[in-house]
Amino acid sequence: MRSLLGHAWARTERLTVTRLLDLPPAVQRRLAGPPVVRDGQRLALDVQLALRLQRLARMPGPHQGTPERGRAALRRIVGATTGEHPIGSVRDLDAGGVPARLYVPRSAGAPGPLLVWIHGGGFFCGDLESHDGFCRLVAERAGVRVLAVDYRLAPEHPFPVAHDDALAAYRWAVEHRDDLGAADIGVGGDSAGGNLAAYVAHEAARAQWPCAVQLLVYPMTDPEHPTRSAELFGEGFFLTTEFIDVATERYGPGHHSDPRLALVAAELPDGLAPAMVVTAGYDPLRDEGETYAAQLREAGVPVRLTRFEGLIHGFLNMDGVGVSAPAAIARIGDDLASAFAGAVADPRATVSA
Repeated sequence: MRSLLGHAWARTERLTVTRLLDLPPAVQRRLAGPPVVRDGQRLALDVQLALRLQRLARMPGPHQGTPERGRAALRRIVGATTGEHPIGSVRDLDAGGVPARLYVPRSAGAPGPLLVWIHGGGFFCGDLESHDGFCRLVAERAGVRVLAVDYRLAPEHPFPVAHDDALAAYRWAVEHRDDLGAADIGVGGDSAGGNLAAYVAHEAARAQWPCAVQLLVYPMTDPEHPTRSAELFGEGFFLTTEFIDVATERYGPGHHSDPRLALVAAELPDGLAPAMVVTAGYDPLRDEGETYAAQLREAGVPVRLTRFEGLIHGFLNMDGVGVSAPAAIARIGDDLASAFAGAVADPRATVSA
């Protein structure tokens, strides 16, 4: 009964948020308040309204309380903003001891591209369900198979367990790519998952495993050094500096300078896969993600850097509400399709959303 009530409440919250973010812009503006402009960027109206609704609902942050409460808080937040999207097929499987989920788009050829996807959540929350909506959308939009990986979480499983799980799942996918219908294979992730995906790309290059592309969405690359974006956006825009501090302490206490976490300090191997780096304008992690993109480019790695100026950290989980985040996800899907087709290198792109 409790599960049924919880599911019904989640659907009610999602319906409320969806309807409010579908209101005419003039009405949304009255509800959201005056425009927010910071660092020369205007916060997207629907995102501003979503943030205000979250504050009014007094939703606790995922970093507040115990890890279990944090995971429940993230499920509630995501449940209010994600959507239900049709796809060709979905099935759960075991990826070398790591739980995983395979998404096959309706347009999938046999064989076709496969993206191994590693979810975000600060290394201590998030799962296959938290990014289900995004995986469905990007698989259909890009026409690629997506293998989502459910690595073990901190603090029960501290550093480097998540890194080991991500690498094990990718290696399994490489070894079983014929069974998965994969012609080409790449890796991607967001936030903490972006860190894990970049690490996997490093190890794939060292082992000379196939890796056609690395998709890094607002990745965590430098847990040690403060940045201007962290100062500007570290409070009030969903991801906070407090969350970042809690996440790094729960997963990697004493290991903040390890190059697996501090990617900006890592020695880049030869043969790194072309990179798609995506950042959000109102994200504390924006600058460290863009610094890492610059380092990749300087090392000769083809890089496509896209900043969605009006969006916040976590916009991949807003796949079911408003217009700004779904439009950004569609753009990511289009760029991913191009990347698998061999077109990654591109001048720096700054996208206003």
